Amino acid sequence: MSYRQTLDFLLNDWLDVPSLQNRERFADHSAETFASVLDSCERLARDKFAPFNRQADTEEPRVVVDHNGERVHLPAASLAASRAYAESGMLAAAQDYEIGGMQLPCVVQMAANSFFARAGGNVAGGAMLTSGNANLLMVHGTPLQQTVFAKQEFAGRFAGTMCLSEPQAGSSLSDVATRATPDGDGFASDPLGARYRLRGNKMWISNGEHELAENIIHLVLAKIPGPDGKLIPGTRGISLFIVPKKLVGPDGELTGERNDVALAGLNHKLGNRGIPNTLLNFGEGKYPVRGSNGAIGYLVGRPHEGLRCMFHMMNEARIAVGMGATMLGQAGYEASLDYARNRPQGRPTGTGGKDAAKPQIPIIQHADIKRMLLAQKSYCEGALALELYCARLVDEQRTGTPEASADASLMLEMLTPIAKSWPSEWGLEANSLAIQIHGGYGYTRDFPVEQYWRDNRLNMIHEGTHGIQALDLLGRKVVMQEGAGLALLMARMQRTLEQGRDVPALAAHASALADAMAQLRTATRGAWSTGQPDEALANATPYLQAFGHVVLAWIWLDVALCARPKLAGASADEAALLHGKLAACTYFFHYELPKIGAWLQVVEARDATCRTMDEAWF
Repeated sequence: MSYRQTLDFLLNDWLDVPSLQNRERFADHSAETFASVLDSCERLARDKFAPFNRQADTEEPRVVVDHNGERVHLPAASLAASRAYAESGMLAAAQDYEIGGMQLPCVVQMAANSFFARAGGNVAGGAMLTSGNANLLMVHGTPLQQTVFAKQEFAGRFAGTMCLSEPQAGSSLSDVATRATPDGDGFASDPLGARYRLRGNKMWISNGEHELAENIIHLVLAKIPGPDGKLIPGTRGISLFIVPKKLVGPDGELTGERNDVALAGLNHKLGNRGIPNTLLNFGEGKYPVRGSNGAIGYLVGRPHEGLRCMFHMMNEARIAVGMGATMLGQAGYEASLDYARNRPQGRPTGTGGKDAAKPQIPIIQHADIKRMLLAQKSYCEGALALELYCARLVDEQRTGTPEASADASLMLEMLTPIAKSWPSEWGLEANSLAIQIHGGYGYTRDFPVEQYWRDNRLNMIHEGTHGIQALDLLGRKVVMQEGAGLALLMARMQRTLEQGRDVPALAAHASALADAMAQLRTATRGAWSTGQPDEALANATPYLQAFGHVVLAWIWLDVALCARPKLAGASADEAALLHGKLAACTYFFHYELPKIGAWLQVVEARDATCRTMDEAWF
């Protein structure tokens, strides 16, 4: 079955996306316009992105020095793909008509963007940063900041980044050392916002320097003095700034001045090489601007609320990373499925043993190959359903009734750590299985699956590592509002399993989900039974893994409840699609869900093995 068939089933049958047309914001749309957007993006991804994914991997970004300073050079195909994407309007697809948007539902936008991640994440990833940067400014920026910066990003004229990490701090944002000080006479009078001078270093900045747009708009976290002139310790002292590479006037046009933002180097990565990853120096004096050192930056939002503002982009990016990981897993699954159908090897094993006189069979007929393909299918299609469900929650948050909007916000809080972490772990495992199916060929560059694995390995690291997502889930999300988010999620799961109990073919899955939910509740209580965070959080990662598996089991059961009734009267092609979904669901319940017992055992017992390990013993 094609990826598009799966996407259409999840959108139209499972999530009932066509019903969104009844809401005022989407009233101009129809099932046909949604399908047209998907058609256009599928075609664009196939023509402009997929053919150059390998080229972007082998022709890495490189630094070029000329009279304009250092710049990062990318293949011409990357520039062509970036321009084609911008011209498609997808950067602003969910935005208002007034600023050039399409007012598409978020779930349709995410589904459309999945084609690009599947075809060439090496080329497509920068668009996520630009749209996320602009989306943040549309919520937290001033009207003029939105016009001058965000709208230019949506149009593809400017590109965007997020600058959080620093060489000495990594993911510990409390230790951010970049400083911002008021910029003299222009501090209060600049129409673009309170103007500061920034000095510091940022690392791991994707698309921090390139030639894909006329300007690059950096969103930078930095610390400013408090009312008493002293820095506020921890994350409470962090503010957020717009720091353009080239200065821009209030009319949105470039002033001709370069800001004091300098490229300090490139990080040469295992995979995902088509997107330059940079070190940037702010305010080191290499490009003095307006007679002084320090990069010019404009405050976003209120002082000392930078991290709160930045989380708008970070949470959006985390779901986007989950979708990217899902699509790399999907690409590997499709490649290994095609290989398995066409690679002859071995013979059937019957009661009489193998008959060497018989012709070889395609390896897809071997049970172990089917196991690996089913695993990939269950991981990737389950993760796709999860990501689309989260996007559908965003639409509910924005356009639903007040009660539905509040519930959607709470569900997104709970599911974001899973939407980021689960696909990044199990999409990678899917890529590993794709290599295994190819055998020795999979370990060579003659086939694409080794690149998919390399590209996907980043997704467990960036936008919050696996361990950080685990601490967020167990340390904050499940206990917030006295457990209200966990209770709401469990209620949604309970509703699904009760429906499953009424379907004989799915009753055993429903029972297994009920048992898994009970184990999860018990482990959560056990982890926090002493009230000591160091004891509760020592095994946060196994908790994250188990929690994710329970969520995916729930998703798969819900998908199966949608698929099974449609078998009656289905065509042969439709029946194959539906049977595939049901088989993947069964695989997940039989092979994957039982794993949670081992993970949750150490959580419930607050196992001290890792916490008490003396570093000298290593």
